[in-house]
Amino acid sequence: MGTKRLRSKRPHFLDHPLALGLGVLWLILGGGCVTKDPPTSAEIREQTGTINKFVLTDPWKAGATAGPITDNWLLSFNDEQLNALVAEAMANNPDLRVSGPRVDQAAQYVELAKAGMRPSVNILGTGGLNSGGEDYTSALQGLSLGASWEPDLWGRMRYGRNAYQSTYASVVADFEFGRQSLAATVAKTWFTASETWLQMKIAEDVLKSSQELLTLADKRWQVGPGNEQDVALARSNLGSFQDTARQFRLAHQQTVRALELLLGRYPAAELQARHDLPEIPPDIPAGIPLEMLERRPDIVAADRRVAAAFNRVGEAKATRLPRIVLNANISVIESAILQLKEDFENPTAGVGARLLAPVYQGGALNTQVVIRTLEQKEAVANYARLALRALGEVENALAAAHSLAERKEFLQRTVADNERALELVQTSYRVGTADLRVVQQQQLSLYSVRLTLLRVQSEQLAQRANLHLALGGSFETPHVVVASNEAK
Repeated sequence: MGTKRLRSKRPHFLDHPLALGLGVLWLILGGGCVTKDPPTSAEIREQTGTINKFVLTDPWKAGATAGPITDNWLLSFNDEQLNALVAEAMANNPDLRVSGPRVDQAAQYVELAKAGMRPSVNILGTGGLNSGGEDYTSALQGLSLGASWEPDLWGRMRYGRNAYQSTYASVVADFEFGRQSLAATVAKTWFTASETWLQMKIAEDVLKSSQELLTLADKRWQVGPGNEQDVALARSNLGSFQDTARQFRLAHQQTVRALELLLGRYPAAELQARHDLPEIPPDIPAGIPLEMLERRPDIVAADRRVAAAFNRVGEAKATRLPRIVLNANISVIESAILQLKEDFENPTAGVGARLLAPVYQGGALNTQVVIRTLEQKEAVANYARLALRALGEVENALAAAHSLAERKEFLQRTVADNERALELVQTSYRVGTADLRVVQQQQLSLYSVRLTLLRVQSEQLAQRANLHLALGGSFETPHVVVASNEAK
């Protein structure tokens, strides 16, 4: 006979319930890993490969006033009506009202991720009355209370929660940038409405002058010095200015309608524009590029999206590791028609654990890690794109401000010279020493330079709003746009 292989009777330490419980507890408390911190803003800029080549602590190349970036820029225009319009837009703008719920949605996703880390408790009841047939289960009556909890051994759920927290912070920052962009757009549209109103007034002045010129040409023809050609030329000139005046009127109405839409009003072109342009405020401090990148909301949002992508990578990596779900249950079961075992006692209770270890998923889990890693690279590249564009916006706004200031001074002198020249040539025409064409040319010259000066003055105000927006300065006391501290 062959010998029998005997199995050792020595008990394994895991056969004891207390030892098994201690082993599971060690896995929960000591075996879990600590989540890693996402890259800082400085590390993100270093990863971009482009932004890290720039010296962000030097002054702006286009030149700027020294000092920290300021907020409450809307007050610098000293326009109470503009302040009221911006407040109205913040309350009623349709696009902003669409973006608002997205912030709340992102906050709820954070709460949903936190809920997944907590134990779940459920009550299950069963019962019924059997009136015949073979469905004996309907006669069972019972109540069961169960609880389950998945310890976050490898940080999978914490990485997911941190990703949602970073996403929430990015949505908040995007919303704040949307508010600042809306304030700047309302201000620029308000300035344009004043500009188009003033254009209409300039056109009316030119029409009045052209009408007087037509009357004078007609009288000169009647008394002898003039001719029919001068009258026809003056009438043609008057018609051209009348058409231009209609175009300015339409432009003004369209600008007012655009402003009313920003305010959430019906676009009826009923809003009364300001009848002059406010004075350009003094030069503002622009700080340094690094300050702009660290406070501008859309750059902060891009920074938080990198952090969210980083945490998604950690979540995907942790998904490849085993999971343990702990559960406990207490039940009371009775039956009116079924006989339970003699040793069955109510209530019954028990505890247990369930292990889920992915072995082969067709490469899906590793592919998910690759996808999340590529998304992180995309987020870093997008940060570099937005940061570079932001730097360009500030430099362009500063350069435009300097150029417009110089043009304004030049054009003011040119307007004065043209006004004097028109007075002289009109006098010469009245006494018969100048031709009508000379008067019309001078009139057109003055008209053109006055419109150009008006455009420059309006553009100065618009560029100031652009500069504040590009620097990340808030139009009011700013909301703090920072990411929440992510628990480990």
